[in-house]
Amino acid sequence: MNKNSILGFVLIGGILILFSWYNSKQYNEKAEQQRQITDSLNRSAVVEKSVPVVDSSAVASTNTGAATVAEIAPISSAYKDSMLQAAASKEEEFTTLENDRISISFTNRGAQPSNVLLKNFFTFDSLALNLLRENKSSLNLKFFTSQEISTQNFAFELAEKTDSSVVYRLAVDSSSFIEFSYLLPAGSYMLDFNVRFSAMKRLLSRSSTMFDVEWMLDLPRLEKGYDNEKNYSSVLFRYPNSKDVENLGLRKESSQKDIRTKLNWVAFQQQFFSAILVAQNNFNSGLVSYDVYPEENPDGSLMKCQALLQAQYPEGDDVNVPFQFYFGPNHFKTLKSYDLGFEKIVPLGGWLIGWINRYVIILVFDLLSRVISNYGIIILLLTILIKLVISPLTLKSYISSAKMRVLKPEVDKINAKYPKQEDAMKKQQETMALYKKTGISMFGGCLPMLFQFPILFAMFKFFPASFELRQESFLWAEDLSAYDSVLNLPFTIPLYGDHVSLFALLMAISMFFYSRLNADQMSAGPQMAGMKFMTVYLMPVFLLVFCNNLSSGLSYYYMLSNLFTILQTWVIRKYFVDEKKLYAQLKEKAASNTPKKKSKFQERLDAAYKAQQEQIKKRK
Repeated sequence: MNKNSILGFVLIGGILILFSWYNSKQYNEKAEQQRQITDSLNRSAVVEKSVPVVDSSAVASTNTGAATVAEIAPISSAYKDSMLQAAASKEEEFTTLENDRISISFTNRGAQPSNVLLKNFFTFDSLALNLLRENKSSLNLKFFTSQEISTQNFAFELAEKTDSSVVYRLAVDSSSFIEFSYLLPAGSYMLDFNVRFSAMKRLLSRSSTMFDVEWMLDLPRLEKGYDNEKNYSSVLFRYPNSKDVENLGLRKESSQKDIRTKLNWVAFQQQFFSAILVAQNNFNSGLVSYDVYPEENPDGSLMKCQALLQAQYPEGDDVNVPFQFYFGPNHFKTLKSYDLGFEKIVPLGGWLIGWINRYVIILVFDLLSRVISNYGIIILLLTILIKLVISPLTLKSYISSAKMRVLKPEVDKINAKYPKQEDAMKKQQETMALYKKTGISMFGGCLPMLFQFPILFAMFKFFPASFELRQESFLWAEDLSAYDSVLNLPFTIPLYGDHVSLFALLMAISMFFYSRLNADQMSAGPQMAGMKFMTVYLMPVFLLVFCNNLSSGLSYYYMLSNLFTILQTWVIRKYFVDEKKLYAQLKEKAASNTPKKKSKFQERLDAAYKAQQEQIKKRK
């Protein structure tokens, strides 16, 4: 790669990094101010919307998460029908459904999931992985008869229970009831949820064509690194018949969106696990939001997610409204198997980067994992495979840079021939003519490198989001999806953190030697000193700080990539490119009288030079 290409990439990278940091800082400051103003109002609004017309002393608010049933339970005298009064005051009871993958505990209060245990997974500190925790989630259906009815305020009757299903029923009066039925198939993370309204039409207001579905969840912290986990968690949703999904954004402290069109599903996504609510007949509209909790949250909660949705009330006197819940891992193939677009919640990048990850990287990863159980070895083989595939580009880039390097004496002669500033265009013309005669392209060194950038960015997206790497150990790294730590510091260094990642350190060292190898191939001179300092010293230090808190698998991959690039460069210099012979070949081409067709750029340059010369003559 020539010096101009390297300098351009370094400057562009530096500008993007500084802009991203500044923009994130400004956004976080404004978001925090806005959240302080609206936080208490939002909490009050959520509680008020979920409580029927009752005495104000029966209502309590919460500052730690989603409102719980106990906090908003009404007094029994608030309801006109004696059956509703009895249901409001009945004690809470629990029942459980489970298969080989998940165990779901239901409460009769609101007939809703209270706790969801994922059997085959554990938290970063080896505890049971509960995606839903008691009193940290709420599912509420709200509609209006002669009064507001919120299902979370009532204890349903357990009408039926089998090994795979449970049915709850709430009698609204002597002839009308609401029924919640749940079915958990074997070997599935999907819970079928059906709502039945029987003889309810006569009780509803004539103008009532929809009912509200209020779903709230405090997602727990499950991973080792708070920043990494927070930065890869969000709320997502999908429009009907859409191939893509929308999200409220990553790396934000809070976000919300008012959606005025139909929705197919809403996902509360943690870095590696998600809770998804699907409406088989679609939601009509919704308001979705999340607020990130501070790292010191005493309940171990990561963020508060809310979805206030509206669903269509079907015509008829005995009607069913089908829903589904997904409680499970963000494993690409598992999500894809449900054929609902769930796999799009995995943040694998935009159209090009995402395509590389979905149809190349994940495919190769799956093939290698069938025969190799150690993911450190898999990353090593993946790196070798990628380097072999792009080796023609690497060779082409090196040869182009070598041509520019060996022709420098000829370029220096042209510079000496036209030392004056007014001859700059003529000097450029002769330089371009020299490159044309010798067959050198100005972009020959950087274009092959640009083609490799999508792969580098694909890796950057893949490793932190790859469920396969979660809690997979290699050498001293206990979890390749999180940072590795060989030394915990008694203090926190701004931007760097409170630990030392050995993989990040080794990656920075390999980057230093790789940059130094490239710098040694550049020509000496005072104009090169600043660029060499940036690439050889500043860039490795920057990457050390940047990668210290990221996935150790990512740092390990970049370290391997640098080492193999150094090896490739040595092999190319040793066996493929003889710079003395290359210089002789270029001189022979330059001395040839064979006319070369000018490029359009050179034609424009000649025209500009002629115009400049004419203006100079007129001035004289």
